Amino acid sequence: MAESSQGLRHRPTYAKQSDRAMTSAFSGRFDELNQWRDAVRARLDGLAAFLAEQGPSDVVEQSQIASLRQRLSTDKLVVAFVGEFSRGKSELINAIFFADTGRRVLPATPGRTTMCPVELSNDPTQPITVSLLPIASRLSGASLAELRRTPQAWTHVPLDAGHPEHLSSALREVMGTQRLSIAEALALGLWDETNADNNPKPDDSGRVEIPAWRHALINYPHPLLRQGLVVLDTPGLNALGAEPELTLSLLPSAHATVFVVGADTGVTQSDMAIWRDHLGSRQGATFVVLNKIDALRDPLLTPLQVAAHIEAQRTATARALGVPVQRVFALSARQALVARVESDAQSLAASHVAEFEAALSAELLPQRQQVLQRLINDTVTQLQQRAARRLGDARRQIAEQMLELRGLRGKSSGRLRTIRQRIEQEALEFEHCHSRLLALRGLHSRLLETALEGLSEDQLKAEVDRFLADIKVSMLKLGARKAFVAACARLRERLMKAGQQAQEIREMLAGTFTHLNAEFGFGLVLMPGPDLSRFVDELNAIERSYTQYLGLGQALRLSQPQFMVQFRRMLLSRLDPAWDGARSDIESWNGAMTTHVEVQLHERRRSFQKRAEALSRIRGASDELELRITDIEQQDEKLKSRSERLAVVAQAVLSSASTVVACEGNIDVSLPVDEFISVRQAHA
Repeated sequence: MAESSQGLRHRPTYAKQSDRAMTSAFSGRFDELNQWRDAVRARLDGLAAFLAEQGPSDVVEQSQIASLRQRLSTDKLVVAFVGEFSRGKSELINAIFFADTGRRVLPATPGRTTMCPVELSNDPTQPITVSLLPIASRLSGASLAELRRTPQAWTHVPLDAGHPEHLSSALREVMGTQRLSIAEALALGLWDETNADNNPKPDDSGRVEIPAWRHALINYPHPLLRQGLVVLDTPGLNALGAEPELTLSLLPSAHATVFVVGADTGVTQSDMAIWRDHLGSRQGATFVVLNKIDALRDPLLTPLQVAAHIEAQRTATARALGVPVQRVFALSARQALVARVESDAQSLAASHVAEFEAALSAELLPQRQQVLQRLINDTVTQLQQRAARRLGDARRQIAEQMLELRGLRGKSSGRLRTIRQRIEQEALEFEHCHSRLLALRGLHSRLLETALEGLSEDQLKAEVDRFLADIKVSMLKLGARKAFVAACARLRERLMKAGQQAQEIREMLAGTFTHLNAEFGFGLVLMPGPDLSRFVDELNAIERSYTQYLGLGQALRLSQPQFMVQFRRMLLSRLDPAWDGARSDIESWNGAMTTHVEVQLHERRRSFQKRAEALSRIRGASDELELRITDIEQQDEKLKSRSERLAVVAQAVLSSASTVVACEGNIDVSLPVDEFISVRQAHA
């Protein structure tokens, strides 16, 4: 991988101010998205500080604020590059994301370079390293999700962030291979006796060359990676099929997929196999890149003839894959990389990479912003409502005291004693509601336990094991897809039932709250019940991504016990987050309602105590009465001011979140990508 032979010279680590014209459009828009997140975080910190000033917040509020802060700080944007080997995936990644390093970061020499999936991201809490997972880890049956939590299972190569050439050198390890016997390759799942064409060729000693590594994690502090970008570079067809978790977990979780084919070859049979088996039915943003258009340039043809030839290939590619021609981008990744390193604007324009970058940023980044906006709006609205209820309850109790104290003007000491006795009697009667609250708490706990029973981890594992048992008894595993669809239907039913039971809890609380408010002067307000629809959507996405791998072509693999053990772990790793999220939402909502009742009970008791103490201090002295009335009025003014301030601070967060990340040329980023491209071309 000799950069000098490619005309790439070493430059400072990141682009200078004068090189902005060479900067990727995606990089610029992604930086704006990060600035938007920073602005929202600052406003959220202001809201959190305001809430802290009002006194200790409950556990649910603290959890909501911490969760939103964490999401804004760690939200990831995953872009996966998929295609056969030697299509230029790694070079395209270099050109779009890492040209500012002044060199080729990912290896991109002729022939197969990326032998295992390479994941580039940044976690500032972890060392700057290339972490390589040995291919032998497949024998353990552990999923990648499990192995990520086991650092000792990986080989770690330290990196020097100040020298990008060290990254390039370390990444050559992803090209590593080893030679094993066919039996050993078969045990690792890297030899398929039913599909000889995809098997590696044995050497004279009968040994075959296989990847040395199963997965590579690159933790590197590049600006884009620090801001939450995750880039997934995949190997070719053989390795893509060999690592089930890549196709069943990593690709389906990507926010955008870029399918790279060669302009010089067009869509080959192996390209079609990848598209058909892994991408054609994928939900989400998918782009097609027709790379290496520089190979179509012919000095014997006019520029118009070359352009017509490229456009013909673009149209043929769109037709073969069944996608709109606007989603196929003809470009030269190598020309774009060299142009950016050499600051050659004319060559960069000729590479046509800018059109693809603009479409990628125009479709992908607004979608990520919208997801965060919905989360911010929901969380901040809930926080505001909870805080407003507390302030409103406090003002209502002060109003009761105010009314009572004003009614004491001109009353005798005997009358004051009578009123004090009446307050004590009311307080005693109020305590009778405690037994009712205990009964309510017991009923609430039983209903909650019932609602969560169907969402237990044991129940999830039981459903997965039932599905695996169903396909085990199926002749040649031909019923695997049907069994999985049935399992997903049962899981969906459990989620929906839990949601219905949560609604029943809410209806029970509604009647109890109405009674307590009327009889004991509470100000209890029901919060909207938990919405589990997003977890149903997650389950639907998992079902779509897995069913395409449970057809006839996987029958042999499904008959292998080792593969089924790995498949079970992998499936549970995908289902666990949705399952845990649904449980957490129900538990958080119930916890919020319980806290709401407890706070009201505590505040009502304090109110009775304050009223009795006020009457004891007054003892018929009109001046003390007036001082107490003035003090109460001042407290009410403070609470009123806090309520107004709460609205201002919360609205500041919501307004900051509603700001739309700008798009180049003031083009509406909410347009569909096809329309966006047309508008951008018109601007150009």
